[in-house]
Amino acid sequence: MKKLILILAFLPSFLMAQHSIEGTFSPANDFTYAFVYKSNPTGSVYVDRAKVEENGQFKIVLDSTNTAGIYKIVYGVPQEDHNFDLIFSGDEDVVLEFSLNKGLDFKESNENKLWASYTNSIEMINRTISNFYTQESDDEEAFKDIFKTLNETQNAFELASKGTLASVFIQANKPYIPKSFEDVSTYSKNLKSTYLQNVDFSNPLLQSSEFLSDRVMAYVFGMSPDPTEAFYKQQIDNLVNYIGPENGEIKMVLLQAVWNNMVQIEETPVANYITDTYLMELAKHAKNDVLVDQLTVYKNTALKTIARDFPIEMTVDGNTVKSSLHGLKGADHYLLIFWSSECSHCLQELPLIRKMVDEISESKLKVVAYGLEDDATHWKKEITNYPNFIQVLGLGKWNNPITEVYGIELTPTYFVLDKNKRIMARPQSLEELTSILNTL
Repeated sequence: MKKLILILAFLPSFLMAQHSIEGTFSPANDFTYAFVYKSNPTGSVYVDRAKVEENGQFKIVLDSTNTAGIYKIVYGVPQEDHNFDLIFSGDEDVVLEFSLNKGLDFKESNENKLWASYTNSIEMINRTISNFYTQESDDEEAFKDIFKTLNETQNAFELASKGTLASVFIQANKPYIPKSFEDVSTYSKNLKSTYLQNVDFSNPLLQSSEFLSDRVMAYVFGMSPDPTEAFYKQQIDNLVNYIGPENGEIKMVLLQAVWNNMVQIEETPVANYITDTYLMELAKHAKNDVLVDQLTVYKNTALKTIARDFPIEMTVDGNTVKSSLHGLKGADHYLLIFWSSECSHCLQELPLIRKMVDEISESKLKVVAYGLEDDATHWKKEITNYPNFIQVLGLGKWNNPITEVYGIELTPTYFVLDKNKRIMARPQSLEELTSILNTL
């Protein structure tokens, strides 16, 4: 009976076993807090935070409610640029050192030390492979030895990692190993074609990690020194095939990341290909209205895209003439301004624009001023100051459908169009607009 009582006495503390993530940042003065998030396939959930002490140390205790998975340490802003991932198994402490100069080093945690040791070993062998091909060697015995070492290293780490979370990443990272000698062209081709073949896109641990997104980005953007539109589209199609039809959620996350990057590097046709072929349908199925709107606005307003048409009524020789943006003729360029007669910035900037435009021939530039208004009272008075502008009244202001079509979130917003109404520039400030107008 006494033994049973003793066992029961220890039971609560066993069930509530705690582990911690602790570490040291350097230089200590550059850090104030460490925030811990648990990652999931679509984002992350806040767990806790700890103040970084004067010596750079921090400690965050995790109880049994913090389950195994990928955790993210955020140490600065913006968060997306100041963080790193770690593996938390739920049955060991994690002790680390992070230096802005030297990077991340795990002092305790079998999971993380195993993964770090693996990546370091593979990186060393990859450098040997790179040196072999850089020297244009045709030594088949040396080639055989290098890839024998690679194969043995991979197998050894797969064996050592059995039963760990790290094994998921080690298996997913399994490299291409040729069976016989290959020249650099053949090896490169085979390496690229097998780059994703060992990745299990349905694995929630991989889905929650930066490993998956980093590998996808490398596959799409890192496999050609001079990628073409056709190349990008083929890589994206291949990626979707690798992900498979059952993994809609992670497919949307990864394709959105690729789409964002295409937007940043101004690969508009490829970005719209992703939208039209895959991403819009996924976003609608997931009822992700924010993403649907984002994709729609980009398609409508991306550079080199034909601006969306809208009706225009003009007074010509005392008569009202109905036309549209696309129906306007007679100028090489058009400046489309979304403004409001109650917008203080607009009332400051439009007179300056008028002054610049008055010095430009109408055959070179015409201005279309689209007023977003609650009513026409102030607008009718204000437009008398701009007799050479083509004026359009958009009642309903922010509820006017044109704001969604063009993604208008503030006034004034500017678009510079060519004679075919193709968007050539989207200046973000009066200074940027001035620079563009000075080139006309």
